[in-house]
Amino acid sequence: MKGAKKNNDAITIINYLKNMQRLENKIALVTGAAQGIGKAIAELFHQHGATVILTDISNYYGILVSEELGGKCEYFPLNVKFENDWIEVSNYIKSKYGKLDILVNNAGITGFLETIGPFDAENVDLESWDEVHKVNATGVMLGCKYAISLMKEHGGSIVNISSRSGIVGIPAAVAYASSKASVRNHSKSVALYCAEKGYKIRCNSIHPAAIMTPMWDAMLGEGSEREKIIKQVESGIPVGKFGEALDVAYGALYLASDESKYVTGIELTIDGGILAGSGARPE
Repeated sequence: MKGAKKNNDAITIINYLKNMQRLENKIALVTGAAQGIGKAIAELFHQHGATVILTDISNYYGILVSEELGGKCEYFPLNVKFENDWIEVSNYIKSKYGKLDILVNNAGITGFLETIGPFDAENVDLESWDEVHKVNATGVMLGCKYAISLMKEHGGSIVNISSRSGIVGIPAAVAYASSKASVRNHSKSVALYCAEKGYKIRCNSIHPAAIMTPMWDAMLGEGSEREKIIKQVESGIPVGKFGEALDVAYGALYLASDESKYVTGIELTIDGGILAGSGARPE
């Protein structure tokens, strides 16, 4: 009988955890939420009780995701590199909700698909460099700026999506690596600033690597060459496979929730062990 009671208690706890609304009554803004990691974050936040304002530059897919999620979710067009867009969405949130609890600065580009390049250190194209930084670095700076204004009276959480490329150098992608390093350091600066001011605002960065998203999908190509590249990339991942967008979303959920109330200024790597070091034995 004691064993049966323990099993019933365990089932009760599991069911509670499954149904727990970790973001209940929270207002969340997620940028770049029409696909990939941003979409996964918006969906998971919505599942956990948040009211989600998802933003993107792709109105068609943004509206589609919003309609799929249904109630307590809406789409707002936002190009993160333009300050006027941030002013508009901030005014909208303030007038409708009166506050913002969570910001996820997810929108970003590699530059490979959006600009002409090249991106190596010797030949980098200036216009391409500027465009990558406008989206990845300036976009995050503006997001933090306006989120602080909406959060400072009651507190909140800012989650900035960086990359493993923000921690290590990437010889053939200097603009992307530089912009993501900016996200990493700016997150720490924001965390310290808010602490100094007495604002109950936490700011942390997430550093994904080898996550299978539309961004990766477009670069992998098709057919046998695609499979060859996938195997090559996976051979360098300690856990031996690509991660999923949901893996990153769960990290964002923790940092957005009150469970991380004592966590600020950190960098959370979600990379299958890539940044842990080499598995090779010393020679």
